[in-house]
Amino acid sequence: MRITFYGAAQTVTGSCFLVEAAGRKIMVDCGMFQGYRLSRERNYLPFAMIPSSVDFLLLTHAHIDHSGLVPKFYKHGFKGRALATDATVDLLEVLLPDSGHIQEMEVERLNRKARRAGKKLLEPIYTAEDAFRYVKRIERVKYNKIVSLSDDVTVRFADAGHILGSSILEMWVREGTKQTKLVFSGDLGASGKPFVNDPAVIEEADYLVMECTYGDRLHQNKGNRLEKLRAVIHETYNKGGNLIIPAFAVERTQDLIYDINLLMLRGELPPVKVYIDSPMAVAATEVFKRHPHYFDRETSNLISSSGNPLAMPGLHFSRTPEESRALNDIKSGAIIMSASGMCDAGRIKHHLKHNLWRPECTVLFVGYQAPGTKGQRLLSGVPSIRIHGEEIAVRADIRSIDGYSSHADREGLLNWLNAYKRKPLKVFLVHGDPEALNVMGQLIPEKIGVPAHAPAWQETVDLTPGVVFSAEDLQRAYQAVAAKMDSLLQSPPDQAVFERVMKQLKNLESVIGG
Repeated sequence: MRITFYGAAQTVTGSCFLVEAAGRKIMVDCGMFQGYRLSRERNYLPFAMIPSSVDFLLLTHAHIDHSGLVPKFYKHGFKGRALATDATVDLLEVLLPDSGHIQEMEVERLNRKARRAGKKLLEPIYTAEDAFRYVKRIERVKYNKIVSLSDDVTVRFADAGHILGSSILEMWVREGTKQTKLVFSGDLGASGKPFVNDPAVIEEADYLVMECTYGDRLHQNKGNRLEKLRAVIHETYNKGGNLIIPAFAVERTQDLIYDINLLMLRGELPPVKVYIDSPMAVAATEVFKRHPHYFDRETSNLISSSGNPLAMPGLHFSRTPEESRALNDIKSGAIIMSASGMCDAGRIKHHLKHNLWRPECTVLFVGYQAPGTKGQRLLSGVPSIRIHGEEIAVRADIRSIDGYSSHADREGLLNWLNAYKRKPLKVFLVHGDPEALNVMGQLIPEKIGVPAHAPAWQETVDLTPGVVFSAEDLQRAYQAVAAKMDSLLQSPPDQAVFERVMKQLKNLESVIGG
């Protein structure tokens, strides 16, 4: 049994891991690299493995750095089963065609230069049409349901609390009488976020592949992000300008709508107008509305008492290019949220071009900015930035609130890992910048007592099988848990005890083979 780290190794983006065990090849995520040019160029390389040789593709969630190369994977020969939660598939139907469209537009721009220079023309990694076609092949699964991939491999998707439909992936692999449990954290959410639940507690693992995006820091505004947002809105309104918020179309935009709605319900905002200028964010918001069963209790209670924040009064959605361009004529009193969240593509670039040079305006960042992106450069304090071939002076105030992060911070990651009743034999640290990986690589052995390793790109690690069972051991364990379940059913059981025993029973059934 072995695992190869084809992405998110010593970097944040490009999540992709290949497990080879029990005669099967199982890929977890197929993400696109983002950030610096050298990193992005990996997206154009041939896959390091043969796509047609992979049996299963499991997607933890819909963000492009975890799913963005799925159409390319199909296009280059993948014919196996792909699985994700139903909300993830719905979001992929929004995000992947948009990604394909962006690539088509970028290649068209580059080819205009190539023609003039007599150079070879480029092809997009995949097109919007490719994405529409291939996303329909992804199977939908439910949270907490055991799925048999083969006689020897079973998986379960648990709620990661990161974005709608995001998953922690549990994988059980049986080789002879040996069973090994692997856990892939996906991207773990911060606690207390609107719409989504806190990350599910996982009780045991032999090996854990864990993200470390914020492994070297704590979210500073976690407790007072609402007050910070209120202050920035008032400051910008009083200056007489617009508030421009580069926001990821999925989760971050909806979280901001939720908080602005709360402030409006409390009567704490000036008479601003809120515009969502991103076709992708509009479509993603519609996906949220279709999946209220994923919402946490806080959001469900708010909807029951005050209505759905995603349909609050005064919220305007710009769907057409004409509606988007009309926003350029608004000089003050507008909150404009637009994608992309890192400012490297999409309509946000137009709004930056029309507002960055105005000192009365504010640009507010509410999410991670990968090194090399325009967002990261603006946060670093550059005096000007190039947008659509024009150098734009940066005179607007640049603000940030990191309490909106959809990622668990250092404390959240350690608390989640510490909740394991049976700790992993080793933790593989991925999806983090070198500093974050280094910090977590020191803290996990020190505080959790588990070895940690940050693999290099394309590094392969052989895994020692986990617990060794005999057939008799398995049958005895199954009979004992089944007897306990029968005993519980004799009278109304404690719900928590019932769920724990039921989980044990299902795990043993999956190991024995049903």
